[in-house]
Amino acid sequence: MTHELASIIDFIRYGASRFSAAGLTFGHSHDNPIDEATHLVLASVHLPPDIPPAYGAGRLTTEERERVLALIERRVTERLPVAYLVGETWFAGLKFKSDRRALVPRSPIAELIESGFTPWLDHRQVERALDLCTGSGCIGIAMAEYNPDWQVDIVDVSDEALSLARENIVFQHVEGRVEAVKSDLFNGLKGRRYDLIVSNPPYVTEDEYAALPGEYSHEPKLGLTSGEDGLDICVRMLNEAADYLTEDGLLIVEVGESEHALAALLPEVPFVWIEFKVGAMGVFALERRDLIEHAGAIRAAAEARR
Repeated sequence: MTHELASIIDFIRYGASRFSAAGLTFGHSHDNPIDEATHLVLASVHLPPDIPPAYGAGRLTTEERERVLALIERRVTERLPVAYLVGETWFAGLKFKSDRRALVPRSPIAELIESGFTPWLDHRQVERALDLCTGSGCIGIAMAEYNPDWQVDIVDVSDEALSLARENIVFQHVEGRVEAVKSDLFNGLKGRRYDLIVSNPPYVTEDEYAALPGEYSHEPKLGLTSGEDGLDICVRMLNEAADYLTEDGLLIVEVGESEHALAALLPEVPFVWIEFKVGAMGVFALERRDLIEHAGAIRAAAEARR
C-alpha cells in the first residue's frame, strides 16, 4: 500500500474512499469524507488546511505514509473523531488543541464570531464577555482573538475540560485577556457582570444520546446531555443569567435540535432565532430586559425541574 500511494492527494483520495466505504459519520467539524480525509492527512504531516492546491502533488516520506495509513485505519476501526486522532482542529479560522477532555470544537457560533456578531453588537459597547460551558475554550478564545479589547472569561464545571482550555489559552497567546474559571454555570462568578454571554451548553436528550453514532461515544457525556428534553442546563442558565448581565447585556445560546422544545416550554419568551448562511441552527439571542420581564415563567420552568 505505501508504494501504491505517494502524494498528499493520493492519501486524501484513499482516506475519503475508506471513510465512505466504512459508512462513517461526519459530525465533528466536517460533513463529508473528503474534508475529513483532508483534515487527517494535512494535520498528520503538519500542514495547514489552506495550503495552495499545488502542494497536493507533494510526495510523502515512508514514515509519513505509514503514520497516515495507521490513522486512517484507526478512524475506520475505532470510530475516533479525526480531531482526537491528530490532536487538533480548526474553529473560526483558528487552530485549537483537541482531545477527549472536551468535545471536538464545532458550533455555528463561529460564524457570529467571524462576522463580529453583526447585527447583534452593532450598537453595543462590549468590555467583558463570558463563554459559559466552554469545553475546549474555542468560543471564548476566538472571541478574544477577534476582539482584542475584550476581556473574556471562559467557564466550565469539568476540571479536564478546563485543563484543555487553559492549554488553548496559552496556545493562542491570549493569557492576558482570557481567564479560565471553574464554575457550575454562574455559581463561581459572584459579582461579575458581562456585556455579552455566549454559550454552547449540553443540549442532547437522553434518547438522542442513546441513538448517536459511535464517534460521539469518545466525547465526554457531560458535554452532550442535559436531561430528558435536553434543556435542563439551558433553563437554569435562563433563570440565572440576568444577574450576570449588564443593563443592556445580551445572551446568545445554542440549543440545536432542542429549539422546538424550548419554544414550546416558554412560548411567551421572545427568543430571536438566528439565521446562519446555511439557515437556522438552533441558536437564540435574548436581551437582559426580556429575561427580567419573563422571569416568573422562567423561574417556574426551572423550579419544575428540581
